[in-house]
Amino acid sequence: MLASYEPATGALLWEGQASEIAEEIAAAEQAVPAWAALPLVNRVETMRRFANNVRAHEEKFADLIARETGRPLWDTKAEVHALTMSVDLAVGAISERAGSRRLEGALGAKQALRHRPLGLMAVISPAASPAKIASDQIVTALIAGNGVLFKPSELTPATGQSLVDLMHGSGVPEHVLRCVIGGPDVGEALIADERINGVLFTGSTSTGVAISRATAGKPEKMLSLNMSGNNAIIVWDVADIASAVALIVQSAFASSGQNCLSARRLIVLESLADTLIAEILKLTDQLVIDHPHADEAPYMGPLIDMNAADELTDSFLHLMSNGGKPIRHMKRPHDGLPFVTHGIIDVTDMETRPDVEYFGPLLQLIRVTDFDEAIAAANDTRFGLAAALIGGSPEHFDYFLERSRSGIVNWNRPTTFTPLATPTGGTGLSGNHRPGGTYAADACAYPVVSAALDQPRALIGAGLRQTLPPPRANAA
Repeated sequence: MLASYEPATGALLWEGQASEIAEEIAAAEQAVPAWAALPLVNRVETMRRFANNVRAHEEKFADLIARETGRPLWDTKAEVHALTMSVDLAVGAISERAGSRRLEGALGAKQALRHRPLGLMAVISPAASPAKIASDQIVTALIAGNGVLFKPSELTPATGQSLVDLMHGSGVPEHVLRCVIGGPDVGEALIADERINGVLFTGSTSTGVAISRATAGKPEKMLSLNMSGNNAIIVWDVADIASAVALIVQSAFASSGQNCLSARRLIVLESLADTLIAEILKLTDQLVIDHPHADEAPYMGPLIDMNAADELTDSFLHLMSNGGKPIRHMKRPHDGLPFVTHGIIDVTDMETRPDVEYFGPLLQLIRVTDFDEAIAAANDTRFGLAAALIGGSPEHFDYFLERSRSGIVNWNRPTTFTPLATPTGGTGLSGNHRPGGTYAADACAYPVVSAALDQPRALIGAGLRQTLPPPRANAA
């Protein structure tokens, strides 16, 4: 049995039985051919019904996500709204990147480019944005004609099951999409099964690396990894301090910092640092930290569970013990619950700064004296997911954009902002060059190129003898 508890209250929210992987895959394998044989327009229409179904249940669905993740209700409503918007984007992405088209051919040849589904896809999603991230990948895979075995995080199974129920209620055949419930062992079994043709994963780098190792030597299995980020914000020559501070707080502390795009490092011009930090403290001291349904709407809720809260507070103590200078101490306001206040620490003078993703509201300050030093500090990581510049000139941004190694680079926007209808992914330990967003279509179908003539017309024009050889003498 698997159980899910509300992190904000500790109350039991959901419980269910772990899935039998072999049975789930066998059922999906039988159902996929009929789904793939449907005209594309039928699959698209089904997904649009799903978007409308989510809109009809928006309040209830957002409330479930808030209870299971602890995030504020306004935040989960935004996630559900973004989910419905992304369905049309997935339709457009399939058409643009995995559609069919005729090609010009000589001698009246009929040439074409088509895309075929891979077959059975495993979608493994995190507890952060558990509905939107999973839906983006599932919808794209289904439109392309695949069957999907979806494993939600063991921390958000109720959201995962509800998402699948909404899709089934919109016309997705029950066995074409299966919700696979379980812990890491279930995920490992799913990935290892030879009948799985592709894996779409979003989550921690450690898990992504483990998946990569498990599929080594299996080039026939598509692998899309979207993983962690040690994301940086550079603040430079900014006149509007209030706006800069708001962007920093949005980047670092929205969703309690539980977003792979959240800012982990703040890199600031030395002469500006003290003024900026003073204003950050003023604003963050006003942040409401409470349960999702509190009368005064919270900006931050709890972390996803006690393990996450313990690891984060231990990380803050580790930074302190190794040369970090606390600016705002991280606290645990409620015993027995994973609430954590935001922590800010100056790590400028640390001999070695840990290159890890602190998945929560922990912001590290780094002071620099010139712009090249700022860019070097931002790039001083094995990750390459998101980065942002606040302030500076267009020339500063162009210079930064040219030298950044991140897959998402913003100017005067939060690190968490991604434009619509674009790919989402990073480099280094943040991904394997198979980004999500509109480029997820690339991981859900493969191209087939054909050239055809009505009648065979061919000759060999080179490499043939020009004269016949002399006749061979009769044998004695």
